[in-house]
Amino acid sequence: MPDARRAVEATWRIDSARIVGALARYTGDLALAEDVASEALAEALVAWPRDGRPRDPTAWLLATARRRAIDAFRRRAGRDDRYAALGRDLAEGQTHAGAAPSDTGETDLLWDPDRIEDDRLALIFTACHPVLSKEARVALTLRVVAGLSSDEIARAFLVPRATVQARITRAKKTLGAARVPFEVPTAADRPERLGSVLNVLYVIFTEGATASSGSDWMRTDLASEAIRLARVLRRLAPREPEVAGLLALLELTAARFPARTGPDGEPVLLADQDRRRWDTGAIRRGRAALARAVGAGRGLGPYGLQAAIAEQHAVARSVQDTDWERIVVLYEALGQVAPSPVVELNRAVAVSMAAGPAAALEIVDDLVAREVLGGTYLLPSVRGELLSRLGRRDEARAELELAARLCGNERERGVLAAKAAALR
Repeated sequence: MPDARRAVEATWRIDSARIVGALARYTGDLALAEDVASEALAEALVAWPRDGRPRDPTAWLLATARRRAIDAFRRRAGRDDRYAALGRDLAEGQTHAGAAPSDTGETDLLWDPDRIEDDRLALIFTACHPVLSKEARVALTLRVVAGLSSDEIARAFLVPRATVQARITRAKKTLGAARVPFEVPTAADRPERLGSVLNVLYVIFTEGATASSGSDWMRTDLASEAIRLARVLRRLAPREPEVAGLLALLELTAARFPARTGPDGEPVLLADQDRRRWDTGAIRRGRAALARAVGAGRGLGPYGLQAAIAEQHAVARSVQDTDWERIVVLYEALGQVAPSPVVELNRAVAVSMAAGPAAALEIVDDLVAREVLGGTYLLPSVRGELLSRLGRRDEARAELELAARLCGNERERGVLAAKAAALR
């Protein structure tokens, strides 16, 4: 029954984080919570097409996962009295003890309505814990917070399914070995942990906005997932200005998506985009989020400053009409708050528009002299553009050809190669 399978998938996508969060709170074991929730999902894929969709699909999944958790605790009880006690607590907490999952039509002590939002926030912070590698944080977040399958994550990042599964497995083992508690961090610990959460969402969105490899220039489904998670985080942490700043950045950047590709999926660069196709609703949402970040009165952080830059593009009628001087100032502020070679390179692009390519080339050549961004296509692609505008065609062609060789994305590589060919 295709309809039953779609119901399983929809329920999981919407409520998996709440289910895993509730189980992790009660068991104190994120790895176990995710495992038994996945087992409940697998059981639903068999039972619902056979028996019909239950009256309360989310409660069915939670009840089934809880029973799996009880079984796991009982198996461990002989080795550890702590597991035996937890197993008894779980069993006693059942509202419908002994009821079949399909008969469970209401929530119980596990599904505490006063704790659901805390559970989801704790789940996000745990999945993005700094003890994990960046790749592990991204994979675990997409798995336990976004509810994506290993296959979906593998397709999104163009890596083997086994690689994704290994990352998730290692992440859960690392959290267990480090005894990371399932909880919302204290006020003292939150800044570092929040930075990790924001970075994970930014990495997911960036990969969706400009794919690092493959044949598609963008993966809008991945970018949309990052925006959805940023909105959730914004509701859960409404007083954090950088959360609003990140949401603003994602909304304002995604607003340009409809105009960034042509009919055949080919890239359309900013100067050539039909701005009438930009998503005005996303621009309004992004500007409202940025206003909230500014209104907090604590100054803009890295994501807020990038959102302010994106806003300048969003409100301009054309590339020529853009306030490039303002963008240069914002990049200078960003360089003070979060210095990096990529920020300097982006500042050089803004300087080229505000003061000309010669001034920008000085910034880029300084990056070359410092031997940063080696092995990436970013530096030679920008340097090639600047040299082309200065009439140094042979040098520009060599830089653009190098950039094309280094670029992992087929669509963007084609754009760079075409620019180089035009200079012959």
